[in-house]
Amino acid sequence: MKASAEKRAPWILLAPFLILFLFTFVMPILMAISQSFTMIEREGLFGEEGISTSFAWFENYRLALADGAFVASIGRMFLFGIVQVPIMITLATVLALMLESASARWPGFFRAAYFMPYGVPGVLATILWSFLYVPGLSPIVDTAHSWFGLELDFLSSGTVLWSIANIVTWSYTGYNMLIIIAQLKSIPGDLYEAARVDGAGPLRTALTIQLPLIRPALVLTTVFSIIGTLQLFAEPQLLQQVSPAIDSQYTPNLSAYTTAFQYNDYTVAAAQAVLIALVAFLLSFTFLRLTNRSSR
Repeated sequence: MKASAEKRAPWILLAPFLILFLFTFVMPILMAISQSFTMIEREGLFGEEGISTSFAWFENYRLALADGAFVASIGRMFLFGIVQVPIMITLATVLALMLESASARWPGFFRAAYFMPYGVPGVLATILWSFLYVPGLSPIVDTAHSWFGLELDFLSSGTVLWSIANIVTWSYTGYNMLIIIAQLKSIPGDLYEAARVDGAGPLRTALTIQLPLIRPALVLTTVFSIIGTLQLFAEPQLLQQVSPAIDSQYTPNLSAYTTAFQYNDYTVAAAQAVLIALVAFLLSFTFLRLTNRSSR
């Protein structure tokens, strides 16, 4: 009797989390997949004469992939990730190494300062940066024009993607930095002592000891960043109000949102959401395979 009670105890303690996980994570995913294989037919102008559903096979996926704007948004985010993710991870790594060096002063203060942008919600961060992008409001644009004669346009079709990249980099560099710092703190002090005995300077210590040992943190932050790239939503949606270069399908998430809530085509939007998840999985899986192969 006592043994059976001990076996049940962990499941009783886990039950609230498992129930919450089931209803807030598993079920929405299953419903999205189910809707992506469903065709809804409305009779009458607004469906007032009845609504019928049927199994659509891959028709919704065909419609999603036939939407050139949606496919273009995935390609746009692929370009975004190729440029922005390496810059952000490199910057986070450099900051982490500098703050964990023996000569760093006030590391706690600077860790908090660099992490602070992550505490600003994405909506507020975009609003704050938009004041630095909009001509007439931006001191950067006005100073460049009046002092140097330069016509800066951070919201044009050729630059607005990188303006969004700047906001994302500002917001998440400190977050990734803390993950890398946590990995740096797990490195045994004996290795640093041995490096000092061998006459290794800060640069050699970073290249031969720190960077190889923080590899798991670098892989983790890169995977998180790849997934986050395909989830961009708030930044382009808000900048859409001040930049005509951003349309309603500028990013994959924005495209799925537009399909669902502007075109009322929830089944195709569900197919788009599933495709976004598959692309994120394939990119993350490919990156992990490449990193694992290079480490052998």
